Amino acid sequence: MASRPRVILDCDPGVDDAMALITAARFADLVGITTVAGNVELEHTTANACRMRELLGLEVEVHAGAAGPLVGDQAFAHNVHGATGLGDLVLPNPERGPDSENAVDWLIETTRAEEGIHLVPVGPLTNVALALRADPQLTDRVASVTLMGGAAVGVGNVTSVAEFNVYADPEAAAEVFRSRAPLAMLGLNLTHQVRMGSAHSEVCAALGTQVGDAMAQLLEFYTVFHLAEEQVVDGPIHDPCAVLAVTHPDLFEVAERNVRVEIDGTLTRGMTVIDERGPRAAEPANCRVAYRAHAERVIELIMQAVREA
Repeated sequence: MASRPRVILDCDPGVDDAMALITAARFADLVGITTVAGNVELEHTTANACRMRELLGLEVEVHAGAAGPLVGDQAFAHNVHGATGLGDLVLPNPERGPDSENAVDWLIETTRAEEGIHLVPVGPLTNVALALRADPQLTDRVASVTLMGGAAVGVGNVTSVAEFNVYADPEAAAEVFRSRAPLAMLGLNLTHQVRMGSAHSEVCAALGTQVGDAMAQLLEFYTVFHLAEEQVVDGPIHDPCAVLAVTHPDLFEVAERNVRVEIDGTLTRGMTVIDERGPRAAEPANCRVAYRAHAERVIELIMQAVREA
């Protein structure tokens, strides 16, 4: 059996971040977890990461990172994830807190000690940008920076063109996309192909396990939100896609593109601008952009992760 890819999950739990942690616990060799403010405040994202670590029985470190963006005020997504980040799911306060409040230093030290780790950011890119500022050679040591964020085609989910993770710190995202890092982007155009709802929640609840119950509650919260906001009966499962793009890359169809982030536009701040002009592109490709997911198989793997947790 092939070895599992070594992964650092940089996250802002967050309903779908919690799902990504469940997925990573099953299919990746998880090196550690770093947290950033995003869906909710840093104190909550960090506590939620610690809660999920204990729920999943993980023996990994959690390191708290940036409490706000490089520039300006932090945007939050309480309306999507609830006041403290996990919707209606209530997990016990963690017995073990974060191992440090220096996520950026830990990222640098860990990737210096071991090359070939995949960095999987599924929140605002503040921690990653700060690590690249402090140590630009990090780009040469990681196997990939495989992120959930942006959108290759279609609309945004905060503004008409901007996706939340990029919108929450566009300056950081712009720096990451300008770096020489081996980038892969799983944007809204991709993650909206992977949808789960009450039917999956019922299957998870029927497992009679703590992780199954947790996943059921996370899915139900998502379902209620998307029904109210979009009049649909299921919701896109964003962050697990980034994990599975590392562990099961054959499930995603990608193309090399040049990606830049708009930081100045009055109407377009936070937009990921994808150059689709092929040989006429103004700049060389800097990112593998995902366009299609084998959605049924992706969902099967997420459900497998819940069953086998």
